[in-house]
Amino acid sequence: MRVLIVEDETRLADTVALGLRREGMAVDVAYDGLEGQERLMANAYDVVVLDRDLPGVHGDQICRELSSSKSPVRILILTASTGLEDKVEGLALGADDYLGKPFAFIELVARVRALARRLEARVGPKLQVDDIVLDPAAHQVHRAGRQVELTRKEFAVLEYLLVARGAVVSSEELLEHVWDDSADPFSGVVRVVMSRLRQKLGPPNVIQTITGVGYRIPDGR
Repeated sequence: MRVLIVEDETRLADTVALGLRREGMAVDVAYDGLEGQERLMANAYDVVVLDRDLPGVHGDQICRELSSSKSPVRILILTASTGLEDKVEGLALGADDYLGKPFAFIELVARVRALARRLEARVGPKLQVDDIVLDPAAHQVHRAGRQVELTRKEFAVLEYLLVARGAVVSSEELLEHVWDDSADPFSGVVRVVMSRLRQKLGPPNVIQTITGVGYRIPDGR
């Protein structure tokens, strides 16, 4: 899951980003509305955590633009305005959820995960190809009944390949959705994680490498 935080309180933004990364998410940060707009145009995000009162470009404008563009990104508005009218106004802008400041970090994590699950709802609660079963809610993977222990990044890569339903996924696409801007695209990190994932899943190998294109797991249907 890739998340963008657009928040001008730098200490809060950095603290939230650090916490979400510890939860296994890829997180980018923008400290004003203009930078937020630029990142949203350049990258594909699953969830944006958006402050309303931003310098440069107001958060309300960013929210309206995302909503009118039919972007699939889910929007969680953060604001110091916690009244009912403010909440109604924020949701009317096209936001998917609304969280007032100050907030408990555990609640923020729960809301971000809930928004991401709405994107995954179309593929069902569990993902399965042949004898591989991935349960996003329980964060577990089984193969032929055997539980496979994966790191958060390995889990995210496998989940993305399964969601693709047999389509080829490029290294660039994996970097865009599973890693954040701190990842070096020339480091071979995708290849390394893919190698470890194949080893942990065991034989027979189900992850195909399409030379010069990317990776896929045949749907098996």
